[in-house]
Amino acid sequence: MQTQLKKAEHSTLYVVVVAFFVTDLLISNVIAVKTIQIGGVILQAADLIFPITYILGDVLTEVYGYKRARKAIWIGFSCSLFAVMAITLGQYLPAQGDWHDQAAYDAILGSQWRIVAASFTAYLFGEFMNSYVLAKMKIWTQGKYLWTRTIGSTVIGQAFDTSIFLTLAFYGVMPTEVLISLIGFQWLFKIAYETAATPLTYLVVNYLKRHEGIDVYDRDTKFSPFALAE
Repeated sequence: MQTQLKKAEHSTLYVVVVAFFVTDLLISNVIAVKTIQIGGVILQAADLIFPITYILGDVLTEVYGYKRARKAIWIGFSCSLFAVMAITLGQYLPAQGDWHDQAAYDAILGSQWRIVAASFTAYLFGEFMNSYVLAKMKIWTQGKYLWTRTIGSTVIGQAFDTSIFLTLAFYGVMPTEVLISLIGFQWLFKIAYETAATPLTYLVVNYLKRHEGIDVYDRDTKFSPFALAE
């Protein structure tokens, strides 16, 4: 049995969480082009904020249920696709004669379609696995031990996301042993990120559950990613 929303189906707070989810996703796609070094660790700039999409995905699934999270995942995918198409259009439109920054535009915003395809594929597999595992674990744990769900779902979701993206994007481009090492490092980094954010996740989830008057258990949910009408 599911506790029903006391308010409209799409509450203001749900919209706010989805808005931050989509914004984080779009920004991550833009800033991923920059490589950074913190101490002896080399990362993409996006690595510092992209894991937030998984944290927000956890919040959406835990509070509003898999069906609402599924909508948010597809909204994020659609917005990302639109952004790539718009940026690509801007890239190929003829420049005004006094504008001399085409090379900078291409370097920062230009898309390599292998990278784009890898990113979109990894995003869909990773986010849906993350949401599915969390929803199932919530039933198994009877709503207790939130930390086991947020971390456990991230372990699975990020395993799909990281391995799919890096393999599709860079297989054949870098040595296989380097690729495997990179997959392992980024996977562990994202799990550590989620673990460190657990206290904040608790605060946000508890606040939303109290304010919304909702705590969904997906016992009768159809978990197909494509069942948007449900």
